[in-house]
Amino acid sequence: MLHDTPYIRQLLATFPESAVPVLLDVETKLDADPVFAAKFDTLVHNYMIAGSIGLDTALEGIKALAAEYAINEYTLDLVYIMNLTEILKARYEAAGIDEAIFWRGADDLRCKLLECMEVKGVPGTFVAGWNNGFLKMTRFAYGRFQFEVSTYNRDFDFVMKNGRVVRNGDTYINFHIPSSGVPLTDEVRLASYREAYAHYKEMFPDGTVLFGCGSWLLYPRHRAFLPPRLNILKFMDDFEIVDWEEEEDGFHNDWRVFGRYTGTPWQDMPRDTALRKAYADWLAAGNHAGHAFGLFCFDGEKIV
Repeated sequence: MLHDTPYIRQLLATFPESAVPVLLDVETKLDADPVFAAKFDTLVHNYMIAGSIGLDTALEGIKALAAEYAINEYTLDLVYIMNLTEILKARYEAAGIDEAIFWRGADDLRCKLLECMEVKGVPGTFVAGWNNGFLKMTRFAYGRFQFEVSTYNRDFDFVMKNGRVVRNGDTYINFHIPSSGVPLTDEVRLASYREAYAHYKEMFPDGTVLFGCGSWLLYPRHRAFLPPRLNILKFMDDFEIVDWEEEEDGFHNDWRVFGRYTGTPWQDMPRDTALRKAYADWLAAGNHAGHAFGLFCFDGEKIV
């Protein structure tokens, strides 16, 4: 298969300029070396076409190739995912799915690339396995968020304020928040919920879609230390918190806030944004970070 294709060039055009030559160099090396390409393409075929291996197994193969050809593992991981998405795009087209939905999903590659450049200092992705839902067409990007069908699997019922009882085994629509840089304003959040509602409403006979999210963004104690103006607090207001916990051994998502400074003592962390300052001050004072899982019902226009 050809690797430096018009599609790959189109995808690269959405990436930061500084990363493009590094990624393009790998694509051209694949086209110049039939042995390297054959090994790489076998992993593409076995995962994406034959379905004979899972993504974790495929990425173990990519790790071995990275070592063999002296390419950074994170860089080759991203190149591998990029080449898989060319096949995925054709599947979106065959299924009649709006191309805009594909490209919104593909934008997550840019987000992960920026995270890798910030945290690891190289163009690539250090969470390549995350792409499985996108590649297997179980996770879709509708507006600002990414959605997938999930099952409530807690051993207790949760009674919502509107009287809905959520029981073990019930279906809900889980969603994720890519680090796209788009602020979580009321308008942006609601537009995403509305778009997702249109795609999932048939799964819910009463006409209200049950949405859920598990994230560090929902940590309830944010209200004690984040500035009131931050959109994180507005996002939290969308949810009824089902359960939450604190992290006694540090801040597991510190890289999402502090990037390359992960591991720096809290008192020495940069305080150049309102979020960084709030977190650095909070943790330096001996407090904990945490995460939570929440639900809400949406009727197509509003949370009910």
